[in-house]
Amino acid sequence: MTTETAPKGKAPDDKAARELKAIRELENRLADAYARDRSAAEVGTAVQSAHDRFAGSSVRDFVPILVERAVRRELDPAEDIATTEVIATQAPTEKVAAGAAAPGVPGRVRAAATDRRGLFVLAGAGVVAAGAAAWAVGRPEAGQPQAAGPVSGAPLTTVSGVVGSEKAAFFDDRRVAQIFAANGFEVRVKTAGSREISTSVDLAGQAFAFPSSLPAAEKLKREVGVRTQFTPFYSPMAIATFAPIVELLDAAGAVKYDGPTPTLDFSAYIDMVQRGVQWDELAGNTAYPVAKNILVSTTDARTSNSAAMYLAVASYVVNDHAVVRGATAEQHVLPTLQRLFLAQGYTEGSSAGPFEEYLTAGMGPTPMAWIYEAQYVSAAIEGRLRPDMVLLYPSPTVVSRHTVVPLTPEGEQVGALLHNEPDLQALAAEHGFRTGDAARFDEVVTEHDVPVTPDLVDVVDIPAFETLEHLLDGVAGAY
Repeated sequence: MTTETAPKGKAPDDKAARELKAIRELENRLADAYARDRSAAEVGTAVQSAHDRFAGSSVRDFVPILVERAVRRELDPAEDIATTEVIATQAPTEKVAAGAAAPGVPGRVRAAATDRRGLFVLAGAGVVAAGAAAWAVGRPEAGQPQAAGPVSGAPLTTVSGVVGSEKAAFFDDRRVAQIFAANGFEVRVKTAGSREISTSVDLAGQAFAFPSSLPAAEKLKREVGVRTQFTPFYSPMAIATFAPIVELLDAAGAVKYDGPTPTLDFSAYIDMVQRGVQWDELAGNTAYPVAKNILVSTTDARTSNSAAMYLAVASYVVNDHAVVRGATAEQHVLPTLQRLFLAQGYTEGSSAGPFEEYLTAGMGPTPMAWIYEAQYVSAAIEGRLRPDMVLLYPSPTVVSRHTVVPLTPEGEQVGALLHNEPDLQALAAEHGFRTGDAARFDEVVTEHDVPVTPDLVDVVDIPAFETLEHLLDGVAGAY
């Protein structure tokens, strides 16, 4: 057996010691596996040579995996080494099952097409599926990976990802970029609706995807054939509105004041929608006497996660305050869900659009906008809110858990940083997101005098993945 040395350019530390231990264990394991045809010395030389080739790598967590692949190719080129399973990571707010083999790769390849807004959809996601699965099934280490620090003076590794639009400001934050750089990465992102990320966005060349909910992440994971995920932060769904609108709804019996912020009785709201009540029909309405239906403005259910969260709340209420399960319940709630979306007319593809209109155009076009709480908190911190703007929580509401799906080892490193790095978690709170550090979020909203409900009680579950997909397809089919 050979004696291993620490990777060049990096002083021995705990991570280096763990790497060397993994290399020694790998050498012993491979020596046993090839004992019939190869001597222990041959195996040791092959391992040492392969390990030396990664001496200058700044990202160390996956070096033992890459060494094993290289050695197996050298010792037995015909051997299929993709036999180990993916071990899912554990998010702070839920557990991801581990222990089953990675799912098959369906090959998300589709012909070029355009949606109704003229977005061009590129073929090639099948390449991502194959690449992601090839990485995933070769990842043998259990437990949660930790992001490795860079070699001093080494160039940054560029990592690209696709994120929900509500997280664009977070990734544009110079302080966030500096933390990534301190860990060896330059992270570049482009934005899209979360359902677009999991269904139609070309992910070729992307290291990670960061949709805004578990259902969107689950759909993507099934498409590309990986099991690993991180949920670094989350946000309750809310409604951005105006004081005169809250007063009108209160007079109509649809608003409650049970906590530090008002809540919209979603049952009363659904009743008004089903009866086709218009704003100018509300008694004593002089603040907003507009002849249009009372509706919360949402995004497009075909492309956006926030719209899917709206559908989840509405379906629960319409289904007699029970999570929708089964075809009978789906058919029962679908007519009301279709009305909630189709009656709005044109809807935008991501959550940034309607909220920006709320901030800039005022009450006229958007008296109520369905948003992530984080958007409102972030706007308050930036000083963009007017005195008459109000945060209204639907009762019940749902929590949207922003979930990283890594597609490459570098993407997993970024996910681990977002999940574990305390400074990144603190900056997420400054951008309005709730994290595992509840105290930091409380400090931020207190410091900036943002009226939020710290502990929401009336929170319901999202329908099962398949049910949610059926309901969204039912709405999409009605457009």
